[in-house]
Formats: sequence, C-alpha cells, structure tokens
Amino acid sequence: MPGSYPYTPDAKTPSMQRNDRDVTGTVQTTDAAAVGGAVVRLYGGLFPRAHAGPIERAFADAARLYDGGDLAYWPCDTEYHDIQHMLDVTLAMARLMDGYQRNRGAETPLSAELYVIGILAALFHDIGYLRRRNDQRHRYGAEYTLIHVSRGAAYLRDYVRELGFGERLAQLAGTMLHFTGYERRAESIRIGTGLPRRMGQLLGTADIIAQMSDRCYLEKCRDRLYPEFVLGARAAPPSAPRLPVFASGAELVARTPYFYDGAMHRLETTLGRAYDYAARHFGGANHYLDGMRKNVAYAAKPGALLRRKPPHTLVPGTEPYPPDLLPLIH
Repeated sequence: MPGSYPYTPDAKTPSMQRNDRDVTGTVQTTDAAAVGGAVVRLYGGLFPRAHAGPIERAFADAARLYDGGDLAYWPCDTEYHDIQHMLDVTLAMARLMDGYQRNRGAETPLSAELYVIGILAALFHDIGYLRRRNDQRHRYGAEYTLIHVSRGAAYLRDYVRELGFGERLAQLAGTMLHFTGYERRAESIRIGTGLPRRMGQLLGTADIIAQMSDRCYLEKCRDRLYPEFVLGARAAPPSAPRLPVFASGAELVARTPYFYDGAMHRLETTLGRAYDYAARHFGGANHYLDGMRKNVAYAAKPGALLRRKPPHTLVPGTEPYPPDLLPLIH
C-alpha cells in the first residue's frame, strides 16, 4: 500500500525537472515547511491520534539552526551537507518508516514515539557540521567532517531530552546517527537487535538513497563535496582515519560508479536492504534506486557534461570554502 502523501512520479510537469524537488517532483526539499508538512501527513496516516507537536517544533528548530537564528551556532556553511540534504534525508526516512509500518510482515511495529525519534535523528543527523559561535579553532564546518557524527549525536541526545522524551530514547537517537557515518562500522554499533537496529538501518539507508538520487548529485559532488573532503583532510590530526583523496572535483565524479558499488554493498548487507521499504511506500517502484542508477549511468559516460544548477541554500555572504580550492573543483 502506498503512503498517504500524494505523489505523481509519472507526471510530465515542469516540477519534475526542478532541482529543488525530491525524487517524485512533488515536495520542495529546500523548504522546511513543505517537507515538514509531508512528514506530518505521513505520521498522521499511521498514527491518527498522535500529537505532531514535537515534529513540527523540530522542523522549525532545525531550520532556525541552519539559517543562523540560533545564537549559539553560526549558520550552515557546508554547501553539500546543507538544509536541502537534511530535508531530503528526513523525507526519505519518513517514507521508509511508512513503508516499514504498512508492510512489515512479522517484524515489530513502530510506535508513534519511535517514528518521532526516527524523524528527529534524520533532521539532526548532520547538525555536527555546524560551528559554535565561540569556536576559535575552526573556520569552516567541513573541518568537522571526521567527527561530525559524534558531535551531532551529543547534540541530538540533549535535544531529545529537551523535548521531554526519556533517557532510553535519547540514547537511541544519538546512537542511530552512527549508521550515517564511518566513525564506527555498522556491525559494531551498540544498539541492540531487532527494531532499534532496524531504525538505525533505516536512517543509514535514507542518508544514502536521498543524496545519491538527487538530480544534482553529480554537480554537488564536484562543486561541493570535493572541497568539504579537502577541508576535512586538512583539519584531521595525523592519527585520524584518512578521508578519500582526489586531485579534483572532476576526479571525484569520475569515481561515482565505484562509490555506487560500495553504497549498494552497504545497503544490501550492513543496512539490511532497508531500501525495499521505499518501494513499499510508493506502491511498487523505488524512485530512489531509479534516481541513483540514472546518476551513476550518466557519470560513467565519457565526457559527460554536468550542467544542472543545484539550489543555493546558504545564508547570503556565507563562505563555504577558501578561494584557493576553486581552481581544483573542475
């Protein structure tokens, strides 16, 4: 059964070609209110008597953080890991949980409380890239690349407690974030078995399928993810794990088929094929996997031109990386 949010994946409308939309072309992923509305409708379809207040507050709080409205943090300055990425992942997470709940078979059902925790984890999964205003050591959020998951987990645990959830759910939310990063191997994450681990797998899956199916994924890799990798590597201590090294943004794009193979292996194994729940949400087709395949097929073409223009979501005047990186991007 498809989810309760209406979508028209086959509609031949201009919105299908807009770079600020999700894989179905129906939700504006640069608008927290639009994504929040879609998520709340899915939540209400599964739990009609549940209160959506914590979800609505979380979307407003996350948007304020990314825009610099929180006096403790500078606005987001990571162009790849920006508010669009965060909202796209959150929408994917909501759809995966919807597909799970409606087609779980013998698996343990979600509670309304766990659904909210899943949304909170998605909304704040990359909050660790934001710099505190009293940070005198780091100039760019991308310098936190290697530790952003741990920073985000600490923030999220406090935030879940602030919303009035218990310690068990606060710890679960923070631990779930490690399924989106590589600080810990997924198999070694201490989250238990059964539904808690499945929640982590859903979040890790949402993070991969949302970004790799984005219409502008290749352009974002070349122009935005590459400089984030460079800044992350520059800031890493000698003992830290090595980030991928590329000569340019163009080389990173050329390696996309290799990344796709690795991502699919991760999705199939450690993340337990949780992507299947997207197809169950949509009623058959998996628009996320389809988008991923289109991107990797295009990246594999010799001389493929990248001409799409991703939306700019950073606060005007925000500098995402130093000027010396510009010649290396292309």
